[in-house]
Amino acid sequence: MPSHTPLVEGIDLTDPASFSDGIPHPAFAAMRDADGLSWVPGNDEFDGFWNVTRHADVVTVSRDTDTYSSAAGHIQMYDIDEDALEARASMIDMDPPIHTRLRRLVSAAFTPRHVQSYQEDIRTRVNKALDDLEAAGGGEWMDLVAKPIPIGVICDILGVPQEDGDYMIELSDHLVAGTSSEQLPADAYGNTTDLRLLPFGSPAAHGVNEYARDLADRRRNDPGDDLVTKLLEAEVDGEKLTEAEFSRFFQLMIFAGNETTRSSMGHLALNMAEFPTEFDRVRADPSLVPTATEEVIRYSSSILYFRRTATRDCELNGTEIAAGEKIVMWYAAANFDPQVFDNPQRFDAGRPTPPANVAFGGGGAHFCLGASLARLEIAILIEELVRRDLRIEVVDDPVYVDSNFVNGLESVKVRVV
Repeated sequence: MPSHTPLVEGIDLTDPASFSDGIPHPAFAAMRDADGLSWVPGNDEFDGFWNVTRHADVVTVSRDTDTYSSAAGHIQMYDIDEDALEARASMIDMDPPIHTRLRRLVSAAFTPRHVQSYQEDIRTRVNKALDDLEAAGGGEWMDLVAKPIPIGVICDILGVPQEDGDYMIELSDHLVAGTSSEQLPADAYGNTTDLRLLPFGSPAAHGVNEYARDLADRRRNDPGDDLVTKLLEAEVDGEKLTEAEFSRFFQLMIFAGNETTRSSMGHLALNMAEFPTEFDRVRADPSLVPTATEEVIRYSSSILYFRRTATRDCELNGTEIAAGEKIVMWYAAANFDPQVFDNPQRFDAGRPTPPANVAFGGGGAHFCLGASLARLEIAILIEELVRRDLRIEVVDDPVYVDSNFVNGLESVKVRVV
């Protein structure tokens, strides 16, 4: 086939507005059905990129960090300067072996066995949120349920005081805004740094960094049994993390431990309202909670994509890719690949696993560190919803986050029925 096959017409994947009503399934289906990979031409803002939309191809790219690099270039579709790459880089912007060494610093807190120790605290938070929802007879699901649960859990793990939870939600919200068509003023949160040097190009990253430095000072004077203290005491190749490295770690934990889980919890409300018979199945057979959890995660695909850069000339699904070209893995497309998932548009609370969805990545070095924690939080929320026999109705059109990176929800107004 010729190189640089044109993209299916009628959608601009670089425009957040293309995702204003959720995942653009028809466009992704057309890309999966076409031969090879589709190509998005470049413009004044960025070079072109290849779209990877099939499940098998996402897995291939995810597991071959030698050929498809996170460090060579950037993990989002737009381009940034070399000095900005260095200034903004966190663990997810690196390849093994550096990535592996950094990941080892925090991995113990997120192993499947260790996260089980968080069950009681998570269940307490879930029930507090559902108590508030029921007492009000409904309301804004995102504010009452989806936001407070994951931020409370990750704050506990990190050692962030609970009274700062709302501030962490605010900062995380604005980090996502850095991936959208609407941005904060450059000097928000007292920022004086050139935005191109900040993660997500957002002044909220400055706010996170300032908070992280303040919390680090507090923990040096008063260590705790928390992840922040462990990061401050940890060593990589005989050296402790620099202030910048610690701040990037903290920012990654706040964003990844909060934003993606709350997005899936937001979609859970939509799923319950749209597919009530599937949740009736779970009420009748609570052993379906694990598969229902996976289906919520697959259906929401809370991170829409990650990008890699080819380190050498290679071929993927019959398409020749040149060294230095960008590859965008659309998890939101791969999770609805009919070659892997039978009748993928159907929400099936008992859908068999495997095959595994790629909402947490396609495996390999960059598989989501917090996958087990996210699964546990969502599973407990489903358990408590069905235990209470709590049924909800969405009373207004959901409002999506203005982003082509996060499949998040700003607003889901519900009524308890």
